[in-house]
Amino acid sequence: MVKHPSRVEGYDGTLEELAKAIGNMDYNQTSLFLEKLADDIKKQADADYARGRKKLASHLYATANKLYEAREKMDVAIRICKPYMKD
Repeated sequence: MVKHPSRVEGYDGTLEELAKAIGNMDYNQTSLFLEKLADDIKKQADADYARGRKKLASHLYATANKLYEAREKMDVAIRICKPYMKD
């Protein structure tokens, strides 16, 4: 397996289709996806930092932080929608 493949392993659609599929999920699941993606990028940043790639790590940390912020905004959207959603 390639360390950084150009496609999602096991997924045959385009990245645009994948983004739409994730965006159309239940907002709770989309929020969780953003968190998991941020966690993974932060883990990569930690590894690059440990290898002395501080500039790369800095940008990966910034990306992870923006994804965590996006998750927080999604959580606000969830709270706004909650009174109008059926269980």
